[in-house]
Amino acid sequence: MTYPQPGVDPTRPQPPVPSLPGPYPPVSAVRGPYPPVSPPGGAYPPVSAVPYPAFPPVVRPVAVHPPLTSGIATASLVLGILGVLGGWCLFGLPCILAVILGHVAMRDTRDGTRSGHGMAVAGLVLGYVFVGPMIIFTVMAFFGSVLGAATPTP
Repeated sequence: MTYPQPGVDPTRPQPPVPSLPGPYPPVSAVRGPYPPVSPPGGAYPPVSAVPYPAFPPVVRPVAVHPPLTSGIATASLVLGILGVLGGWCLFGLPCILAVILGHVAMRDTRDGTRSGHGMAVAGLVLGYVFVGPMIIFTVMAFFGSVLGAATPTP
């Protein structure tokens, strides 16, 4: 079915459209006097029956939260550091607490529901390395002061 062009009476016969000389196909009244345009690679790519969406699909990022850190492991590490820095004046008490809390934190972080296993190990190591010398220093200071007070001076 052909549609009439504006200003043309469809009941009257129209004169034929002259064609251009050369390798071009005959000119139609609808297209105009221009040759067909094809892309540089040849034919146009096939047209999909499914239209492309105007916007890309929305992809929501998934936030994965790491497991919470065990507070007992953190306390073990902090007490281990305090035992190294000033355990001699606290009679080795931070080192003993670091060892106890380190073992509790190791049990707490064993199944993987809480993180902090490395802090628990570090608290245990610091506690065990410094608990022996702190206890020896405390015993020597106690017995030295007791023996010094009990022994008369000449």
